[in-house]
Amino acid sequence: MSTPRALTIAGSDSGGGAGIQADLKTFQERDVFGMSAVTAITAQNTQEVTGIYECSEEAVTRQIEAVASDIGIDAAKTGMIASITIMKAVAQQVEKHRIHPLVIDPVMVAKSGDSLLEKEARQALKRILLPLAHLITPNLPEAEVLTGKMLDTDEKRRDAARHIVDMGADAVIIKGGHVTGDSADDLLFDGESFHVFSAPRLNTRHTHGTGCTFSAAITAELAKGRELLKAIQIAKAYITEAIRHPLNLGRGHGPTNHFAYRHFAQAEELR
Repeated sequence: MSTPRALTIAGSDSGGGAGIQADLKTFQERDVFGMSAVTAITAQNTQEVTGIYECSEEAVTRQIEAVASDIGIDAAKTGMIASITIMKAVAQQVEKHRIHPLVIDPVMVAKSGDSLLEKEARQALKRILLPLAHLITPNLPEAEVLTGKMLDTDEKRRDAARHIVDMGADAVIIKGGHVTGDSADDLLFDGESFHVFSAPRLNTRHTHGTGCTFSAAITAELAKGRELLKAIQIAKAYITEAIRHPLNLGRGHGPTNHFAYRHFAQAEELR
């Protein structure tokens, strides 16, 4: 059996907690060979983003071309894509090389509150990338941007999920980290039915990179050939353990613990 291969198309996080770094750590921990196409370099730590340096369209295109033409891609995910130009380049490569399944993590704002996506690019994301997605993984604020509506009830979130799928994605999971309550409930709409993935809400400030890590874990399981529901179930257990056992690094929003499950996890599906 060949080794599963997963590609992340995202920005670099110098602090190591999110972006390309989080994705590759997650791929490794889930026994998948990870590859990357860097869209931007960020200077950031647990407290702030001090610089964003976008890669050229040619640089992004050549990275994806190099990987796809030689090693091959069983699944891919996108993260930070800050401009329309890079978004178009990525979409062209996804279509050219028939990269599927594709998981889109619509990264818009860092945990520090710094914007990572140009305002004009937010609308372009819906037109250019979303129709290529097997799954899109917005948190609540991102889902509100995508739909242009406040999603303060479960009914509204379900309507938003239907709307996002109508935009062209095969499926959407609206993450529950920003929803109040004792549990963090992620709402999946697969185009036909709804599914809820629950975990206890954990009181910690060390949540930097949770979205990247969750979407990367889903991508890794899809690269192995898992069905979407099972891939999300495993990813939910993985990210829960990563949050439950923080590394306590930095003075701000510290990173999740990507290898926590190896030492602490009780969830059988992670083994």
